Amino acid sequence: MELALQSLGIPFARAKVGDRYVMELLQEKGWRIGAENSGHVIVLDKVTTGDGIVAALQVLASVAATGMDLKALSDGMTLLPQVLENVRFSGSVDPLQSEPVLAAKDKVENKLGEQGRVLLRKSGTEPLIRVMVEGPDAETVNAYALEIAEAVKANC
Repeated sequence: MELALQSLGIPFARAKVGDRYVMELLQEKGWRIGAENSGHVIVLDKVTTGDGIVAALQVLASVAATGMDLKALSDGMTLLPQVLENVRFSGSVDPLQSEPVLAAKDKVENKLGEQGRVLLRKSGTEPLIRVMVEGPDAETVNAYALEIAEAVKANC
């Protein structure tokens, strides 16, 4: 999505995970639409939280307004391989603040450059660290995710 928007000259920004943070960023930027990877879409002139029915109605409105089908509307977007590794942890030490984990994340981000992304975060519901890597090649993305997950495991 980010690359497709970039190619169209449409501004893009990342918020922390959560509807609250997406909404804060929308208000800060004066924007009207934002979303999370989970599928929560906030259409700020309609609702202030992710709402699947509102998002679906907005997609249908785009189909009706353009006369294009969903395939044609999504042609400019290429899905990149994405890998999610969950690492169980316990204790009070935050592995996301450890130098080896930050170094592993930085290393992968540098290798991916503008062609991918890394997201490390604690789960809000389980004792897990979520390691997500996205990029142009599935095999490489998987290797990078495992590399960072190993660094997290070693520092839990």
